[in-house]
Amino acid sequence: MTVLSPSQQTLLGQLRQICGQAHVLTHEDPASDLSAWEQDWRKRVKGLALAVVRPASTAQVAEVVMACAASGTPIVPQGGNTGLVVGGVPDGSGQQIVLSLGRMNAVRAIDPANLTITVEAGCVLQNLQAAAQSAGFLFPLSLGAEGSCTIGGNLGTNAGGTQVVRYGNTRDLCLGLEVVTAQGDIWHGLSGLRKDNTGYDLRNLMIGSEGTLGIITAATMKLYPQPAAQLTAWAAVPSMQAAVELLGLAHQHLGPGLTGFEVMGQFALGLVDKHHPQLRVPLWQGSPWCVLLENSDSESEQHARSQFETLLERALEAGCVSDAVVAENLSQAQALWHVRESITMAQAAEGLNIKHDISIPVSRIPAFVAETDALLAREVPGVRMVNFGHLGDGNLHYNVQAPVGMPGQAFLHDYEKQINRLVFDQVAQFDGSISAEHGVGELKVGQLPLYKDATALAMMRAIKTALDPHNLLNPGRVLGAN
Repeated sequence: MTVLSPSQQTLLGQLRQICGQAHVLTHEDPASDLSAWEQDWRKRVKGLALAVVRPASTAQVAEVVMACAASGTPIVPQGGNTGLVVGGVPDGSGQQIVLSLGRMNAVRAIDPANLTITVEAGCVLQNLQAAAQSAGFLFPLSLGAEGSCTIGGNLGTNAGGTQVVRYGNTRDLCLGLEVVTAQGDIWHGLSGLRKDNTGYDLRNLMIGSEGTLGIITAATMKLYPQPAAQLTAWAAVPSMQAAVELLGLAHQHLGPGLTGFEVMGQFALGLVDKHHPQLRVPLWQGSPWCVLLENSDSESEQHARSQFETLLERALEAGCVSDAVVAENLSQAQALWHVRESITMAQAAEGLNIKHDISIPVSRIPAFVAETDALLAREVPGVRMVNFGHLGDGNLHYNVQAPVGMPGQAFLHDYEKQINRLVFDQVAQFDGSISAEHGVGELKVGQLPLYKDATALAMMRAIKTALDPHNLLNPGRVLGAN
């Protein structure tokens, strides 16, 4: 058991007074299991928290931050703990507080005329979607972890998901924020305004900062009308270049109705077929790539189906599609999306792998994939590529699986640094980004100085120093030691 100093005991007493005895969890209590807050989702890192603190209001968050600031205790904000870059768990020192926002999960208000919804940071994304739907609207952010991730975490990492091609990242869906600063002050910025030109854009500064500049406690998000019809198609394509050509045709024929465009490699789909055979993956065996398209129409299902049919006819004539199926009903559409969303779990079942969340200009993706695949095959014979992602916005999950028979831990130990450097160097050559939607966290801190503009990094450090001079908010993440 960790021996606490008198100052730590005093701090824990203050935190219990603020949040209640039951909502300050420590290792002092043998009945408390903090592993859900100390272990990252990918189970790559397990930290040790001084305590897990679970406030119920923004006022309590502010009091917690002030108490921690007075004692010099670092704070790690945490939402659903579904992050992929080790950005939301404590380090191993036992000196950091995990500030879990899970109790702050209320939908505060829906403004139908303004097309906005205001929610607390701990609101689970799926619950936000359901609240919008109950009110007759669409909240379009959608990703695999939506049943457990929270809107605060989505904003902290500027999450993307499957509908970025139409609606943008989480940043594009947010109009206002409520934030507790590193000093414990509250910024009341929950405006639902679409135009506010009164100085620096503090909202966008906080979004994507991964809890290093302030703690998001609530947000006002955009809503959209529900589409009259939503259709899904699955197409087999002969090459990545053909997938890019199909994307161009989809923009031409569907316009703003194109709300999803996902590409999936044959090996990635083969893993789904292997580990989840009940899903019945369509068309994958005879094609190196498959594409999942979604058309959201404001007129009618008949209009949407006619658009899809015209698009696929043109694509077949152009040779960029070899075969295709259009879902006949909602159940079939959900089944197709379930295949796409199961790739992550299927590759986990296959064994440990090296993940890359990268973005490349769409026009350059075919050349990037061809060149980088060849380089990896040369450097690590037998390596297997789990390549899939949001081609519509240029974001690939370019993951590398160990050769058959090589234990996953040995693969990571022997090749992770080499493979990361090779892939990231290629990303830089193709004018891309080494983090598209997962953030920097701890895993990519060491890589950022190699691939981020030096002036940009200097500006980021200046902002961090100005807003959090004592480096108490999520220290070591994004910029590393400051």
